[in-house]
Amino acid sequence: ELEKTLLERQVVQLWPEVMGAMVASMTGEIEMKNGVLMVHIHSAALRQQLFEYRFEVIKKMNEAIHTNFIKDIRLLG
Repeated sequence: ELEKTLLERQVVQLWPEVMGAMVASMTGEIEMKNGVLMVHIHSAALRQQLFEYRFEVIKKMNEAIHTNFIKDIRLLG
């Protein structure tokens, strides 16, 4: 349980580094729940683009934390 909590925090902290400054600036709240990364995106165009590349985003984030902790991503408006 402690490891899970640490990984959840690490994912949130690494989002700007992994996704870049532009994406981070258009991102609101980020949270993890049961292996699902939930990200609030302020731009509908960016949300659609990230949705199209969601599997790559999951892969990049999992590589950053060196585990397959993230199973899915939900991009919220």
